[in-house]
Amino acid sequence: MTIPEIPELLRIGEHISVLPVIHGSGECALLVRRWLLEHRFDAVAVPLPPSFREGVERAVLGLPKPAIVIQPPLPKFGWSTEGYDTGGYDSDRYGSKDGGEAWQEDEEDDDADYDEAAHCSYVPIDPCQPVIMAIRAAMGEHLPREYIDLETDPFLPYAAVMPDPFALRNVSPERFAAALLPSIARPPDDQTRQRILHMAMQLRELERRYRRVLLVTSVMYWPWIREAYQRLTREDSSDAAAVVEPPSHDEVLPPQVFDVDPKTLVFLFDELPFITGLYERARARLEDDENLSIDGVKELLLAARDSYRAEFGNRARRTPPLLLGQCLKYIRNLSLIQRRMTPDLASIVVAAKQILGDQYAIHVVERARDYFGVVGIDPPADPSHVTLGIDMARLPTGDTVSLVNRLAGPPHFWQTIKLNRRPTDSERQDWAYRWNPFGQCSHPPEDARIESFRTRVFERALAISGADMARTEKFTTSVKDGIDIRDTLRHWYEKQIYVKVLPPQRGTLDACVMLFDSPADPRDYPWRATWFAEHSDESTLAFYASDFQREMVGPGIAMATYGGAMFLYPPLAIPDIWDDRRIDFATTLEERLIAAACLHARAPQVALLASLPPGATWRRIARRFKKHLVHVPIGSFSDEQVQQLRIVHVLNGKHVRSYAEEFIRKA
Repeated sequence: MTIPEIPELLRIGEHISVLPVIHGSGECALLVRRWLLEHRFDAVAVPLPPSFREGVERAVLGLPKPAIVIQPPLPKFGWSTEGYDTGGYDSDRYGSKDGGEAWQEDEEDDDADYDEAAHCSYVPIDPCQPVIMAIRAAMGEHLPREYIDLETDPFLPYAAVMPDPFALRNVSPERFAAALLPSIARPPDDQTRQRILHMAMQLRELERRYRRVLLVTSVMYWPWIREAYQRLTREDSSDAAAVVEPPSHDEVLPPQVFDVDPKTLVFLFDELPFITGLYERARARLEDDENLSIDGVKELLLAARDSYRAEFGNRARRTPPLLLGQCLKYIRNLSLIQRRMTPDLASIVVAAKQILGDQYAIHVVERARDYFGVVGIDPPADPSHVTLGIDMARLPTGDTVSLVNRLAGPPHFWQTIKLNRRPTDSERQDWAYRWNPFGQCSHPPEDARIESFRTRVFERALAISGADMARTEKFTTSVKDGIDIRDTLRHWYEKQIYVKVLPPQRGTLDACVMLFDSPADPRDYPWRATWFAEHSDESTLAFYASDFQREMVGPGIAMATYGGAMFLYPPLAIPDIWDDRRIDFATTLEERLIAAACLHARAPQVALLASLPPGATWRRIARRFKKHLVHVPIGSFSDEQVQQLRIVHVLNGKHVRSYAEEFIRKA
């Protein structure tokens, strides 16, 4: 097997090779793994201080369970370090506002001193972190790991906006690094320059012990490490006695390893937790993971669709491949506007919200932060984990500290996207407890929508009833209501054209039955009621629906799903159809609605919206009341529209209408 040569650009010495990466990138992590498998190295140089060795490597052995390795700052301003325990943190180590006995300064010290004292550096044990991948692969290949960074306290980060590493799929790493060289600025602070000098000196020590060393470092550091390394080499070979004083290590405390709250992994990983989980799952199953940065977005949308359908059932919007394709196009366009090749979470959520609504977007967010479910492992059961935020963390002791990432990738830009969230179980229980059973009313916007739909059903039923009396005749002087193609072809031998003649619509409809779920299981629809109109534009409504008390969506707001409904317009004052003995002969929920509509209808026809035409039993009920059922196929209307109309929100009093819109979640 031929071993590929290391490109000259990525060789900073005879025995030292460097692989510039962008921290937090899954593409760069795959590149590191590929390099360690394709090339032969005797050791891997890690750009971390030696104090992190034990904690980081112990946490790497625990993968795929993620972790965080936090190094607290040294107590300053006269703080006492006695009693420091490497097994955990306590508030004295960071200093609380009151300070206790360890505080020896005056109370006039400002909050800036406190903030500096609580400033911690950390290393994320992220499977998509290239340095972590280098350590993980080196441990698997039994290669020595040399930690060459300088011990610093406090740690000053150095990062900048970088291009999307997705380009590494089609561009070699040396060309990618060369293209970035003109945009890499010289380190601005003295600490970073001292760290670079120290790493260069450590590399010169390593080449005395190893023949082939690989350094995996940030693309922001590698040209300056190369420059410092070559300057040290030239000074050693010159006649002048140039002496470079090595930087001195700061005194530091040993880092500690913590589990991370599964809900806050999005603040630990640079890639989405869902995408990171796909990388780990592919690694465990030995599957191809070269295209997961893009295919993972498609799988995220499909996983969100499954959980969205599981929650809303028949109320969920249809999510055919066409809509998902439009969502992907939207994501692509947003990414191009932001000059990215791969989308961020904000772009994915905005596209999902615009194409498929808030509730689908919420499931996208929930699935995007799901790591353990994708990998197929249980989250940590120990409650003593770290809860992360934006550059902040709450430790198991309850203390909140600020964090600085030692392997920081490109800066993140956080955005606020307003979504109508799902209520918690405790909130639902509290709302159900406060429900007043003697005050119920409807939500006016939903009343207006379903009344408008009832008008359309009336119009469609009148058109259908008129079509039944249509006739055809030979064309003479007018095409009347259009050419009848069927009769024209049937009498083609006569060389005559036949036209349609539709009689004018006569009469009106005042009763409509809508059967959304037929045959209906009475156990699914225990709530049966008759509501009367509040004004002349509303119908008298009788319906059967699911139990609204089982799904509270807000304070004084519940939700149910219609199984079937009957409308009488203009409204009439009628007895409750569910207690009316005149129609007790009906044996099913559908038959009772049809019988009530035929009983109270004044017109000879009743509109019936259903998936199938009325059977013999339903026609017999209509004949009993001397009525005729006009079937309107439910498939002639948009399925998405029908599913939305089935949702009814019950308000616990008219005063709830003032704020109900803020809590109602539209599927």
